[in-house]
Order: sequence, then C-alpha cells, then structure tokens
Amino acid sequence: MRPAAAVPVLLVLLPAAACTTGPSLENRGEITAPPGDSRHLTIGSAGFTESDLLAQMYTLLLDRAGYSTKIISVTNREIYEPALESGQIDVVPEYAATFADWLNAKKNGADAAPAGSPDLAATMKALRALAEPRGLTVLDPGRAVDQNAFAVTARYAAEHHLRTLSDLGRSRLPVRLAAGDECVQRPYCAPGLKKTYGIRITAVDPKGVGTTQAKQAVQNGRDQMVLTTTTDATLDDFGLVLLADDRHLQNADYLVPVVNRSRAGGEGVRTALGRLNTVLTTADLARLDEQVDSWRRLPEDVARNYLESKDLVPRG
Repeated sequence: MRPAAAVPVLLVLLPAAACTTGPSLENRGEITAPPGDSRHLTIGSAGFTESDLLAQMYTLLLDRAGYSTKIISVTNREIYEPALESGQIDVVPEYAATFADWLNAKKNGADAAPAGSPDLAATMKALRALAEPRGLTVLDPGRAVDQNAFAVTARYAAEHHLRTLSDLGRSRLPVRLAAGDECVQRPYCAPGLKKTYGIRITAVDPKGVGTTQAKQAVQNGRDQMVLTTTTDATLDDFGLVLLADDRHLQNADYLVPVVNRSRAGGEGVRTALGRLNTVLTTADLARLDEQVDSWRRLPEDVARNYLESKDLVPRG
C-alpha cells in the first residue's frame, strides 16, 4: 500500500529552556550524548519551496527505512536551530556555508570572520566543528548546490562571447547589476565581482535577488546582469543564461542534512538520507523547484515522483 504523505504542520516551538530544568544550551558546555536512533522523527522545513521539497524527500526516504515521521514548518532559523538542538526537531535540510556562518556568528558574534568559504572540504570541517558541541551532526553533502549566481541575456552573452564571469571582466564592459540593495557591500556581490573578476559594476539596481522585476530589468536592457541562484529554473523564460563562477567567488552552499545527534545521529538515518546524495543534482533541484513554483504542483507530489523515478522509493 502507498503510505500517506506526510503533511506539514505549523508548530509553536518552545525555547529550549522551557523544556528542561538544567542550564541553557549556551551555558551547559559540549553535548557528548552517543548517537541515537529514535524511530519517531520530526523533520523541519524552513517554509520555502526548496526546503519543503527536501523535507518531503527526507520523510519519504526515512519512512521507507522504517521510521515514523512528521514535518513541521518553521520559517525562522533563530527558532528552528535551537529546536534542533533541544530535540523538538530531529532533522533539517541546510546549506553548508550559510549554516556554518550562522553558527559561527551565534558563537563568536556578528563580526566574526566567515566560517564558510568556496572550499567545500574546509567549509564542512568548520561547520562540523561548530555543530558538534551543540549536539548536532552534519551528514555528508550531496551533489546539489544552491549558490548565488549571475545571469545575462543569451543575446548579450553571444554578442560579447561570454561564458564565464572572467570573460565579462576581460571585456571591460560597463555593467549595471540588478540585485538586492545589500549587494553594494556583500563580498560575494559587487565588491567581489570587481576584486575577483575585474568586472566594471557601474551601479546596483536594487530590485532583489532573482525577482521577476530584476530579471525583467535585464531582459529589457535596463540592466546588464542579475543576481539569482544556481537553482533558478525560470531563466529561460526571460532569455537569460548563467555565467560560470570560474574563480569560485561564491561559497560552498551544498545541501546537507543536519540532525540532532542524540535522536537521529545513528547509521540508519545517515544511510537513508545518503541515498539522495547519489542522485540529486543542482539541475534536478532547479527542475523540482520549477514544478512547484511555476506549475503549481504540491511539494509532496513532486518529491515522491522524483524519488520514484530514481527508484529510491517504491512506485505507489
């Protein structure tokens, strides 16, 4: 029989201190509990399309491995990360470099040097060192990565023989960039494009990251380039193509499952979720996002169909 799809539910998560009479997580020192293997697991989603899809895939894979699961949606990392530490949530999909930087800032302050980098191995080492004292285990990253990326029109790329950001820098073309207003200061954005690639950024048009308005501004020639992501599946709709980040300006935001060690740190969860690493690519993830965002399909249906197509769950 086909198992019932896990339905996301909203849950009011209590602060960790409300669930224990002991010291807070911030003050009680390193957590050294052995890896656990609870058969009833709560999967957290951050509430946006990609996170919803990954949470659905996680629960289907874990269900097949004999676990009982439910999904909750918690849109704020400031809430769901402490809930992961306390065991109110057992598993969440995360992004390696972003989560490393977030934990680093939580431990060392907002002005701490970044823990994430374009180097995946270095990023994972830093992330695990930050996560383990909090009772969290970071499983192996897969092939899919959701990074910042830059796109131009296909016509513009062909006219100026552009395939990479280095090509654009060598062209010395003036570039007006459609992006979020923070792009003016962020090292991965305008400053990094100038320093790493020598791109002549003449202005930042504050239309947001990968928004329709930003893409339309490039499509109609108001701007020459847009900041988006590697899993943006709507670029073709606007006649846009990505320029390769050939000098690795962007951080290694590979997808990684993060689990509560004492409840879900055992080999069973690691093996079940590791099956996704063998198949899911960045291109796959972009197509799955598109099916939900553009085709208005349900994340649970898209997730199931994908896993069935890869023979990771039985066809229902």
